[in-house]
Amino acid sequence: MSEPSTAPAGGCTEPPTALSETEAEALVRGICFKTGPPRRLGVEVEWLVHELRTPQLPVTPERLEAAYAALRTVPLRSALTVEPGGQLELSSPPAASLTECIGTVRADLDAVRAVLREDDLALAGIGHDPWHPPRRFLREPRYDAMEACLDRTGPAGRAMMCTSASVQVCLDAGYEEPGPLGHVRRWWLAHLLGPVLVAAFAHSPMAERRPTGWVSTRQLRWAQIGAGRAGGPVLDADPRGAWARHVLDAPVMCVRQDSGAWQVPRGLTFREWTRSRAPRPPTREDLDYHLTTLFPPVRPRGHLELRMIDAQPGDDGWIVPLAVTTALFDDPEAAETAYRAVKPLAERAHGHTAPHNPLWTDAARYGLADPELREVAVLCFTAALAALPRLGATAAVTDAVSAYRDRYVARGRCPADDLLDRLRGAHRPGKPTHGKDFRP
Repeated sequence: MSEPSTAPAGGCTEPPTALSETEAEALVRGICFKTGPPRRLGVEVEWLVHELRTPQLPVTPERLEAAYAALRTVPLRSALTVEPGGQLELSSPPAASLTECIGTVRADLDAVRAVLREDDLALAGIGHDPWHPPRRFLREPRYDAMEACLDRTGPAGRAMMCTSASVQVCLDAGYEEPGPLGHVRRWWLAHLLGPVLVAAFAHSPMAERRPTGWVSTRQLRWAQIGAGRAGGPVLDADPRGAWARHVLDAPVMCVRQDSGAWQVPRGLTFREWTRSRAPRPPTREDLDYHLTTLFPPVRPRGHLELRMIDAQPGDDGWIVPLAVTTALFDDPEAAETAYRAVKPLAERAHGHTAPHNPLWTDAARYGLADPELREVAVLCFTAALAALPRLGATAAVTDAVSAYRDRYVARGRCPADDLLDRLRGAHRPGKPTHGKDFRP
């Protein structure tokens, strides 16, 4: 589930055809929701890379580059990419089952960790780097333009690019017809369940060694980027139309050039670009690229990409959000239970786009300390646990979800609370405060 290619096919040298506003809207409507029976799923796991023994020390760019060069020689089934700040991402191929998806990614992660360990490096599953300020590792025209664009709204963009990590769950869009697995219901479920997932899996309470006052600082940073870039459309009964309008009315991040720096226009929407045709006429390839520069919490790319979950602690922590989310979307009984559980949350989100509404804000700030979110999370985890055996999940996966529910959800806690407890313990009078006292 990698980014779409914008390279010309077959070595064609003919100039690309300009795209009209009507053509652009039709293309978006046609590609954003590919409907049919939910059969495939995938996961994208991002990780911070840190020193194996002293994670609070920054890793030099030279060591990162050497480690990544070694990783490129390792055969993996998942796509391995490097994020702007040096974070690693593994994107699974579409899998036919939860068990297949977990097995593929787990094997690839084992191989990646073995290579990093040889250079005394390790992966950290945490939603926002708790130690270091943003520092860009990749120097490419795409990221130069992204940084210039996002800097206009403040420092949150650089934090998102360079210090954040997530677990992104990818699911089929669902049936064309109505019902628990219909694409309209799944679109609504994703946006109302999203804050519950933020709260239940919040794991980023710090930045630059200090608590931020938010259990998901990563989600806060996304909201700070702005609704045009990181928001979604207001929910209505026509997801295709709503998303197409959102895409065309979203600001263009950059106009790519064959050579030199890419242009970063100010306030130019894609709709306006199709009308003005300046600084050059937009093409189908420009529309494809524009879609990759929008970062809503739920992104339709033929399938649904749920982007709101913080990276999780432990080698296998990513499995729990993957399993829970898959169960709540792909098992008809669990999907119906989840939809009924989250439906009352709509009042707190009414009239606002995700994640720029009180529901998402409360989830990122308070996590499951919010009583309503805690109640819904308990219902959803219980439904997921009942559904996992029906989806063929192993006992180990079901046991991991059950343990997570008991440790966190039932107690109104999230992994961020563990980090904060550890930090408060490290700062008790008479106790040393070395970096090793605080580890994600």
